Amino acid sequence: MAILEVKHIEKHFGRTKVLKDVSFSLEKGNALAIIGSSGSGKTTLLRCLNFLETPSGGTFSVGGETLFDASVNKTEKEAALRKKRLHFGMVFQSFNLFPQYTALENVTLAEKLLAQEQPDFKNHKKEIYEEINAHGRELLGQMGLSDRASHYPHQLSGGQQQRVAIARALALNPDILCFDEPTSALDPELTGEVLKVIRGLAEKKTTMIIVTHEMDFARNVADQIIFMDDGYIVEQGSAKEVIDNPKEERTKKFLSRYKAGEREE
Repeated sequence: MAILEVKHIEKHFGRTKVLKDVSFSLEKGNALAIIGSSGSGKTTLLRCLNFLETPSGGTFSVGGETLFDASVNKTEKEAALRKKRLHFGMVFQSFNLFPQYTALENVTLAEKLLAQEQPDFKNHKKEIYEEINAHGRELLGQMGLSDRASHYPHQLSGGQQQRVAIARALALNPDILCFDEPTSALDPELTGEVLKVIRGLAEKKTTMIIVTHEMDFARNVADQIIFMDDGYIVEQGSAKEVIDNPKEERTKKFLSRYKAGEREE
């Protein structure tokens, strides 16, 4: 059964149509890689799913629960949107860590803020925070950063910062983990350590959507590939179908640039 169902999503900025009739589904435990040139709509799609942008049309649901339906004309309060965002963990290109907080504090911040809404929070604050901190240390350990919990972002390499960001996205146990070109801000020598973490998550059957320009990584890790161009899904299927044996001319043209050594950054 699909955990995510996206149907006919569109996004318009004025007269500019950035997403055009985008539909796909994602099975629980699968990794979906979205590839395409800059400006094809990949990041906008992730932002719509995470309610950082409001789609102009269409619907999407997680676990059978409709999270967005453009035909229902209503303005939701921020508290309602925050609740819906909990279905998605988001890892951005540029880390987005809070510089004034340590790695552990960055990972645990959202969980602590949510805990404050619990009715018994004041009476059990110490125990709740100890449990949250233990969870944060466990996640940092999974990222290979047990010895960096007390370090601030400026004391970490780019690869380490991105691994902290991944731990932070996992902290609230989202249904779907989303990556928006997670290696694009990294030097080549640091890219491998982040891709290794994502590969490990895929092996653990973490449900993921990964916008990436790393074609070999997409081929080897993703259960499903989507190629986007000009706001449309041009082709989708397995890595063997889309990357190794594309049917559409636009897909072939895009992939030929990578085979020739070119990359879209």
